[in-house]
Amino acid sequence: MLLMDEPSNQKQSSIKTPTDMPASDSKDSADIENKTNGSVESKNIDWSNVSSSTPENGQLPDPSEWAVNDVVDYFKAAGFEEQASAFKDQEIDGKSLLLMTRNDVLTGLCIRLGPALKIYEYHVKPLQTQHLKSNAA
Repeated sequence: MLLMDEPSNQKQSSIKTPTDMPASDSKDSADIENKTNGSVESKNIDWSNVSSSTPENGQLPDPSEWAVNDVVDYFKAAGFEEQASAFKDQEIDGKSLLLMTRNDVLTGLCIRLGPALKIYEYHVKPLQTQHLKSNAA
């Protein structure tokens, strides 16, 4: 009976797992994740395009006075360049934005599901929550 040694020239996988990545790769991938998922903090958004409001004390601005173009500029600055036009097409101003439901964002804007979910969870919902809190005082 002849025993064969395992071949030593087997190809190794080039796919990196989180434990295989050096610290810098992990940081870079986290930065990419933050940019691609739209979950940016208000301090990272270029508010100069949003004419009606600027951030105060690191809080999101109240969009109730925003025009349609302000809403479009907000989403462009938040990294949703492609999807921002849907707000213009549907004539969503600040007051309309504050009234939107999750279903409105997911189905009424005719945008892809992934970005729509991120827009609602990371932007519309927090803007609505902050607006309610600021008006309750």
